[in-house]
Amino acid sequence: MKNLFASLFILLLSIEGTAQSVKFNNPIIKDQYTGDPAALVYKDKVYLYAGHDEAPNDFNFYKMNEWVVYSSSDMKKWESHPVPLKVTDFKWAKSDAWASQVIERNGKFYWFVTVEHGTIPGKAIGVAVSDSPIGPFKDALGKALITNDMTKYTDISWDDIDPTVYIDTDGQAYLFWGNTACHYAKLKENMTEIDGEIHHIDLPHYTEAPWIHKHKDWYYLSYAYEFPEKIAYAMSKSINGPWEFKGILNELAGNSNTNHQSIIDFKGQSYFIYHNGASIPHGGSFRRSVCVDKLFYNKDGTMKRVVMTSEGIQ
Repeated sequence: MKNLFASLFILLLSIEGTAQSVKFNNPIIKDQYTGDPAALVYKDKVYLYAGHDEAPNDFNFYKMNEWVVYSSSDMKKWESHPVPLKVTDFKWAKSDAWASQVIERNGKFYWFVTVEHGTIPGKAIGVAVSDSPIGPFKDALGKALITNDMTKYTDISWDDIDPTVYIDTDGQAYLFWGNTACHYAKLKENMTEIDGEIHHIDLPHYTEAPWIHKHKDWYYLSYAYEFPEKIAYAMSKSINGPWEFKGILNELAGNSNTNHQSIIDFKGQSYFIYHNGASIPHGGSFRRSVCVDKLFYNKDGTMKRVVMTSEGIQ
């Protein structure tokens, strides 16, 4: 009996030690509130771009004036860099540093951003450019790339938001964007001009936050689904569709009405990057925090449901 009690005591100590050794790595950004993450893999590093949530604790809407950038070599430790881009860097814009994405082409880095236009009513998409992934960035056009009067699928003033860009294997670049309506168009090689007409994609319960990525022979279009938002996705053998809806990928983000994803492959592992509002004190829908968890695929190419964790990447 003494030996049994001794064994149980040792087991309990072992369990306690294991519990104490677990690190809670989510959220990955703890020095400020961040939302709408978009990641870029470039030269053995991941660069994370996000909007800076600056709203006071009792504020009931977004207050966002700048975008921020962090980098990591292991997805666990993140280095903060100086603010690379602000709304005021776009002279034609007046407010709202909303969702964005950076992509590299021919040694330059193009940052597609959502802002409120200064003279054309509604949200607009601008493009900034830099020679470095950490900036500084400057307005590449001196005007908006997309304005609210260019799309007529819905009457709302905020349908031209959440740009995501993908360069296909043949070198053709595509811009996807939209709220309540998913738009897409080709980009010219200079990455600052639309090439041809704007198309519309019909997706079940599409809200916003499109993200395009490719895994093996499949293209994936993930997006925010319903409101409050889950993440759902569709698959296709072509970036031009047709897209087959596959279901929910990620459930509601804790304490946040929105859910915004970025999916990347880095050093042999796939990752799902997102935000929630519950991870650091006084968080919420307008004071969000970026998190990351691993993503896995089934044999048929479909993606396994992503489980949000406090532990994150260990």
